[in-house]
Amino acid sequence: MVLFRPSIELGTLFDELAERGHPTTVHLSRPLDVAPALGTTLTLPMLAGLVGEMSGWLAAAGVRRGDRVAIAKRNHWDYTLLCCAAARIGAVPAALSGHLAPATLEKLLKRLEPALLVTDTALLAAARAAGAEVGGLVGRTLALDGPADGAIGLADVRGHGTPAPYRPGLDDPLAIMHTSGTTGVPKLVVHSTYTLMRRLAGFEARPWPVIGIRGDDTVGNASAYAHGRTLVWTATTLWRGPAAVVITTSADWDEARPVFEDRPPTILEALPATFVRWQDHCEGGPFGRVRLFVSTYDAMHPPTVRAFLAATEHRRPVWLQGWGQSETGPLTFRLLTRRALAQAQDHRPTTRHLGRPVPTRTRLRVFDPETLRPVPRGTPGLVYCRTKALCLGYVGEQERWERKRLGPWWNTGDIGVHTRTGGLLLVDREVDALPEGSCLEIEDVVDERLPEVLECVVLSTPDRPLPVVVTATGALDADAWRAATADLPPLADPVVLTWDEVPRTGTGKVRRSALRDRLGLPAATHGTGRWT
Repeated sequence: MVLFRPSIELGTLFDELAERGHPTTVHLSRPLDVAPALGTTLTLPMLAGLVGEMSGWLAAAGVRRGDRVAIAKRNHWDYTLLCCAAARIGAVPAALSGHLAPATLEKLLKRLEPALLVTDTALLAAARAAGAEVGGLVGRTLALDGPADGAIGLADVRGHGTPAPYRPGLDDPLAIMHTSGTTGVPKLVVHSTYTLMRRLAGFEARPWPVIGIRGDDTVGNASAYAHGRTLVWTATTLWRGPAAVVITTSADWDEARPVFEDRPPTILEALPATFVRWQDHCEGGPFGRVRLFVSTYDAMHPPTVRAFLAATEHRRPVWLQGWGQSETGPLTFRLLTRRALAQAQDHRPTTRHLGRPVPTRTRLRVFDPETLRPVPRGTPGLVYCRTKALCLGYVGEQERWERKRLGPWWNTGDIGVHTRTGGLLLVDREVDALPEGSCLEIEDVVDERLPEVLECVVLSTPDRPLPVVVTATGALDADAWRAATADLPPLADPVVLTWDEVPRTGTGKVRRSALRDRLGLPAATHGTGRWT
């Protein structure tokens, strides 16, 4: 039984994996953007060689130890490989989602002041068309897929050799990732080797019963690879040495289906929004072998969890729901089973019960939003956490980060209830909170009672809460809506949209502030927004 070595480094991750000799193969839904000629089936030695080669590209582009390297491109797992390459030469990678609006990308680059931007020609063209300043905010720009005005190409940096690896201090900045940005411009979160690799990856990679990765597993992933979760997922998954890893870059079922049919997963992690998009394909699809489903980023609605657990032929499948933040990593987890969901299938089903704090790793307390004094268990309030995995701060907004601290406690910005049995019941984000009740509970109930609803988003307004209902056709039966919501708090008439009409982040979360703007709603909510 192999435990996670405490000396593992992000920069030499693939070197160490190749040295261990695991026969794990990585299968992609499409070739890597950084090396399309390698195809879609990769071995660990191939990946180690590629990361070393890419570290030479960055050095040839002028990147030096301590420099920041911004990465912004279309979604693919090679974000992680580029982060490893930057860390290998002592630079600090900052992964920025290619879904960011050009104006938002411009703001983040101003905060970062990177020595190099690694990108693609499509993103540069979109930024130029939107009038966003990109090239002038960075030292140099490297375009991965061809020539572009003001940018160097791969032909300019290839063939310069592989630099010797560098090992940063445990508490030095290692990598920068951004938050989802559902309520505005994302924050740039700085993690160290200690917080990211030792506390998060090191803990997750242990051989846990039920949820641990085994040598005969095929591990599937469909994620937004610019986000920090992917660094931890990559390290822990590959270190455990499964038989195969299957990666898809899109929620588009036409892209995902072939690679999963070729190698059906036994463990599947995906974005919550991706699970929702795939729900109609799960029965009779390639997920019949799955023993463990994993969701992070956002709470799942009960019907989606129930559908996937019902679709697998495994006798006792488990759904692992994790709750946390980019700043902290996972804070609580809950294991959902078929039996638990069947027992909860009453008139108010919910997955907002987020389980207990991670044992020996995190602690939770709930404080009064006005006095910032602890409240008794069972009383709603601001959820604070205590964890050694807390990030180092926010790039360009360190005062904002400090305001969220209360001694050793960190303000998550969520309203919740620390139950008398030690679990956490999530109520709402503080900025989205209602005077009475819960937006999240209403969303759960609507999703449960109206199968045609893909997603329900309840927006706080000075008057009655406004439900935004997402359906495949953009239509909703008015009589069915009235029957489904008759026992809920008074709601405004629903706005019905299709999936693509709702503004979303790179992780598929609804950008609530952008949605409010699109619907002409006032910015004011019942929350203060002080803790976002």
